[in-house]
Amino acid sequence: MNAPLIALTGATGFIGRHLLTELPKRGYRVRVLLRRPSEVPAGAASAVIGDIASPHNMAAALRDVDMVIHSAGLAHAMSGRPEDDYRSINTDATVKLAQSAERAGVKRFVFLSSIRAQSGPSTDRVLTEDMTPEPTDAYGRSKLEAERGLAELGLDWVALRPVLVYGPGVKGNMAALLGLAQSSWPLPLGGLRAKRSLLCLDNLAAAVDTVLKADGPLKRPFIVADPKPVTIPEMVAALREGFGRGPGLIPVPGFVLKGAAALAGKAEAYERLAGSLVASPEALRRLGWQPVSSTRDALAELARQAGGQASGA
Repeated sequence: MNAPLIALTGATGFIGRHLLTELPKRGYRVRVLLRRPSEVPAGAASAVIGDIASPHNMAAALRDVDMVIHSAGLAHAMSGRPEDDYRSINTDATVKLAQSAERAGVKRFVFLSSIRAQSGPSTDRVLTEDMTPEPTDAYGRSKLEAERGLAELGLDWVALRPVLVYGPGVKGNMAALLGLAQSSWPLPLGGLRAKRSLLCLDNLAAAVDTVLKADGPLKRPFIVADPKPVTIPEMVAALREGFGRGPGLIPVPGFVLKGAAALAGKAEAYERLAGSLVASPEALRRLGWQPVSSTRDALAELARQAGGQASGA
């Protein structure tokens, strides 16, 4: 029998690039759906569908496709964009693509949603899928509305709600923390005690594989997170272990750092990184998901790769 054929959007993005590499290793054929003609890695077929918000040629693009993985969308980092943009790209385009998939007879639609569909940047509760979603920004609302749109369709669907994803090529706050860890300076972060759930790319790829292979129908969201939440000092210690040095942390009280971040206009960035956000992946584990790496090991490996690239530059 032929390997399952997966149609993948967002293959040029941070997560999509990793899935494009990992899915063939797990026994899938991949057809990349592109906005415009471009080079595709060897072994991946492609179909040009145009703008994701108003795709064309979808019947041909989805012909013989078994499942769709939709990772394209407007990222949370695109601050300042109007809410209508998030709704158009993250909600309406997702539902339109799923409708096309349903017409094409696709067996399952896997949507890369976000933990922000469920919560703001921090919370004192351990998040589970049973809780009422409470997104706090346009990005989170657009992801939640996309999930609700999928629930109205007839095809089988899954929404994965990953927490902060890290790995080679990561940007934003994790890239900034990686840069700080790479420096030789002591860091005043040792007093931070809030825990956060993170997710390494390899564990996310394993989660995608799990929901692709699961018996259906599923028709629900799943939180995806590394099993053990960590503090900022633990993140820094793991990264610096990868760089071959000790933690080098100074225990400055959190309220002092929070005040400094506010004065620098970085209050939201500080809250996203230093505030507490713990999410439980137990529902996904019951489905059969098995993480392939611990947070400490994955962060150390990320630093080793970053250090090797820096030394080879």
